[in-house]
Formats: sequence, structure tokens, C-alpha cells
Amino acid sequence: MPSAHPDRRKLYVRIADELREDLAAGRFPIGEPFPPIGELAERFGSAKATIERAVDVLRSEGLLESRQGSRTVVIAMPDSSAGTEGDSAERSEEFQMIFGQLQEMRSAIGHLRAKIEQLDERTKNL
Repeated sequence: MPSAHPDRRKLYVRIADELREDLAAGRFPIGEPFPPIGELAERFGSAKATIERAVDVLRSEGLLESRQGSRTVVIAMPDSSAGTEGDSAERSEEFQMIFGQLQEMRSAIGHLRAKIEQLDERTKNL
């Protein structure tokens, strides 16, 4: 039965969820390059910045790894005990909102981590 409530999660959270499902289904094997941001932006019909936030979520979950000058690589699969599609349909709207906020915080922490790493690189030889 379809939910009477629209999905109010941010777009990048919904995209991250779909990409996580692709990872769980084995569409992007461990050790292989993850699709480029431009390709994902085209697939989802979304801005590159939105896709970058979605990828940051997956990176913060330890599923992807990126290095400057190299493509993003799949390094892990989502935890299969995290639930199934049926479970998500039964989750309360409050849970989904809180989960979306948690994903936003993880993304923000990921951005801060990247900035700290950049500063460390710039100040390494001072």
C-alpha cells in the first residue's frame, strides 16, 4: 500500500539511499570505480552539488573512498542487517525525518573532515 505521506527527506538523502541499494545489489563491486558525479547527475536529473552530497553520505558511511586526483572507489557494501525495503515502508515519518537529519550531519562532518585534510596538506611543510 503506497504511503499517504510524501517523502520529505532531502533529495540528496533519497539519492544516497538509491545508490546504497545499488551497492547492496552488487551493481558497483568492491574495488571498482564508482560512477563519476557528472554521470550520476545525468542519471538522477540533479545538480552535481546534490550528487556530491549524496556521495559524501556514502563516503561517511565507509562505503566509498576518494583521493584527490583519483576516482572514487567502492570499498565496502552496506550492512545487510540495516533493513529491507519493507522495513522502510513501516518506519514512522518522525523516524525518517530524524534519519534524514542524521544523514545531513554526517555529510557536514564529511565536508569538515575534507577541509581539515586540505589544511593539513597545505601546512604540512611549514
